[in-house]
Amino acid sequence: MKPLFSSFLFGAAVLALAGAASTGTDPGISFEYHRYEELRKALVSVWLQCPTITRIYTIGESFEGRELLVLEMSDNPGTHEPGEPEFKYIANMHGNEAVGRELVIYLAQYLCNQYQQGNETIIDLVHNTRIHLMPSMNPDGFEKAASQPGEIKDWFVGRSNAQGVDLNRNFPDLDRIVYINEQEGGANNHLLQNMKKAVDENTKLAPETKAVIHWIMDIPFVLSANLHGGDVVANYPYDETRSGSTHEYSASPDDVMFKSLARAYSMYNPVMSDPHRPPCRKNDDDSSFKDGITNGGAWYSVPGGMQDFNYLSSNCFEITLELSCDKFPNEDMLKNYWEQNRDSLVSYIEQVHRGVKGFVRDLQGNPISNATLSVEGIDHDITTAKDGDYWRLLAPGNYKVAASAPGYLTVIKKVAVPYSPATRVDFELESLMERKEEEREELMDWWKMMSETLNF
Repeated sequence: MKPLFSSFLFGAAVLALAGAASTGTDPGISFEYHRYEELRKALVSVWLQCPTITRIYTIGESFEGRELLVLEMSDNPGTHEPGEPEFKYIANMHGNEAVGRELVIYLAQYLCNQYQQGNETIIDLVHNTRIHLMPSMNPDGFEKAASQPGEIKDWFVGRSNAQGVDLNRNFPDLDRIVYINEQEGGANNHLLQNMKKAVDENTKLAPETKAVIHWIMDIPFVLSANLHGGDVVANYPYDETRSGSTHEYSASPDDVMFKSLARAYSMYNPVMSDPHRPPCRKNDDDSSFKDGITNGGAWYSVPGGMQDFNYLSSNCFEITLELSCDKFPNEDMLKNYWEQNRDSLVSYIEQVHRGVKGFVRDLQGNPISNATLSVEGIDHDITTAKDGDYWRLLAPGNYKVAASAPGYLTVIKKVAVPYSPATRVDFELESLMERKEEEREELMDWWKMMSETLNF
């Protein structure tokens, strides 16, 4: 991941400043579509307005060489702060699904504006969360879709990347692996651990897919959402059915939490949560939709999707947000979509501060990275980051949480979890070597006592 302090960025900064001057330095949101160069300038404008809490970086390039840009928002941009959760929004992986792309840009502008205006909710969110915003995973597809003449865009043009690859069918199909492991025994998390080289050498993966895989595996993301268009619903794992059928409710081990996360988005969106909303199209089957949410497999099976890949390859919980019936609506509708989704977008970020969090250390206070956190009754583990910090999203309830690591004794703690905020639970693990040394010393003391008592 490279920071964008190039000559282009300097040039974009000059243009952004000139644009701000021409509009009277109004920091308001401009509800319009942003082509690739305009997107870059919009992100630079946010960085120039809020330089102390933002950073622009790229995770790689598209097939045609456009950068996959990310705007980070944090009180310490560029750094993972121990104990602070990481969050991401990623939009426009289908290039012709354009609403999410614009909403992510508007969200960056909104968070910056509100932070400067002293909005305590936003200030608290920025100071206690590392937020990553990627407006477009498929900039090539968007440019193809946006280049079509007229206001009505073709339903499929620009969906795939420039190679013709559907990026939301291009991720390693980890569902099939975890479904086998459910039956035969095996890992239930981090199914691509230590396989970065294999990812790089896989010729079936698009460059955009590879870049996002590395991003997911390099940063300890806790929560994410993938923004799409074509319907209006919050979709949660699993996306791929166990049996291979087209429609089948496919619960993940964290089904309760995923439903709660999806509702945290849908409940603030008046269109998404409307029980009387008609289907987007006359023949659409939205029978699985309830309260504006749906299980992915119950709606339709998606193998190789990014949502399930997040959950099964890392600690990150991701849902998919379908934000508009029209994939590329007229520009004059963008303000309406922003107003429908603004509160939901902020509410969903806040969900990263739920469940349990803390540190796993040894008895000397040294962090234990890659320790495993297991919750009794939920067959999906997470692991600690490099500083020994962890975040485990959980719905309200009483749980037994275990921390373990190779060479250490497992520690189990009971914890009562409210809706929010996250409950702090730290673990101190004793190494087996220390325990063996302690037991040896105790045995020697016992032998010495018996020797003195029995005079031998």
